[in-house]
Amino acid sequence: MNLHEYQGKEILSSFGVRIQRGIVAHSAKEAVDAAKQLTAETGTGWHVIKAQVHAGGRGKGGGVKLAKNLKEVEELAGQIIGMNLVTPQTSAEGKKVHQVLVAEDVYYPGDSETSEFYMSVLLNRSTGRNMIMYSTEGGMDIEEVAEKTPHLIFTEEIDPATGLLAFQAGKIAFNLGLSGTAFKEMTKFVTALYKAYVQSDSSMFEINPVLKTSDDKIMAVDAKVSIDDNALYRRKQYAEMRDLREENPIEVEARAVGLNYVDLDGNVGCMVNGAGLAMATMDLIKMAGGEPANFLDVGGTADAKRVEEAFRIILKDPNVKAILINIFGGIVRCDRVAQGVVDAYKNMGDSIQVPIIVRLQGTNAEMAKEIIDNSGLAVHSAVQFKEAADKVEEVLK
Repeated sequence: MNLHEYQGKEILSSFGVRIQRGIVAHSAKEAVDAAKQLTAETGTGWHVIKAQVHAGGRGKGGGVKLAKNLKEVEELAGQIIGMNLVTPQTSAEGKKVHQVLVAEDVYYPGDSETSEFYMSVLLNRSTGRNMIMYSTEGGMDIEEVAEKTPHLIFTEEIDPATGLLAFQAGKIAFNLGLSGTAFKEMTKFVTALYKAYVQSDSSMFEINPVLKTSDDKIMAVDAKVSIDDNALYRRKQYAEMRDLREENPIEVEARAVGLNYVDLDGNVGCMVNGAGLAMATMDLIKMAGGEPANFLDVGGTADAKRVEEAFRIILKDPNVKAILINIFGGIVRCDRVAQGVVDAYKNMGDSIQVPIIVRLQGTNAEMAKEIIDNSGLAVHSAVQFKEAADKVEEVLK
């Protein structure tokens, strides 16, 4: 579950991580009120207006602006709120901005130069350990840094038995070229950041940039946070932060009816039981010359109601030109699934306008094939994997 910048910063601050302070506003008037309040609390004279959408690269798309007075706060907030923000991480249509974060200016003059760093905490799946990735090249796309100057990216793996050790936090501060007060501040920052990551059950924290201010404070100027969905049952305070407006509406609808669905860019819809078989089915579609339009795991209860819900979800994608149903009948009997497909097809009437291939294997597979073949519906049945692939290729042509 992705969070907005301001929500990520709230979590960071609750664990003692210093952040660039800000107030959320939903209109230009609210933005002016927020700026006044922020000036009273922090003394900031300038304000940064940041679009709050689930996408990186907001500055490149015109979603981050500096306001030097209250008039500019009102003008810039009015321009950003309601706009469709297009960034390298959005579609061509962009994402509509519903709110902005009015943040304090932290690039004030002082005794030393400001410095920007990159830092993220995530799981290294190849080792099964959490990892802190960091770089002196803050403010840039980390992918660009990795491509052009990979020697400037450092990693520190954390042993789950011991957690982050003091010498590791010090090593990170040293590799970033810090000394004196800034060195101590960075070790505190890294320690608090890792604690926030672990205790919030996050799957990723990305802070870009981490700023060393002109008076040697270390703070998070941005925050990209993803919470592990599987932990939301015990992190209900974070579950309430979910902004459904930022998520794919088809995926939201599928989740509401208990379907595991991920939207993709292909032309063949998939309806499968079991994640492993779903992945294999996507490979099958590729081999047949098609492209999977989704990942959809209906689970172990593929009855008529559930199949109908899955049909309706898949058909919301206008790019779908065919649907492949691939069910292994272990817990659920194939004949029951076949009857569910027939019943769902009849209930939906003329709303199904694309070819359907049904491959059922397992308990009562032959009986299931008979049910499909004798239904009188425009449904192609298959028993073997290769047979299903051939039929997908046939209907696409």
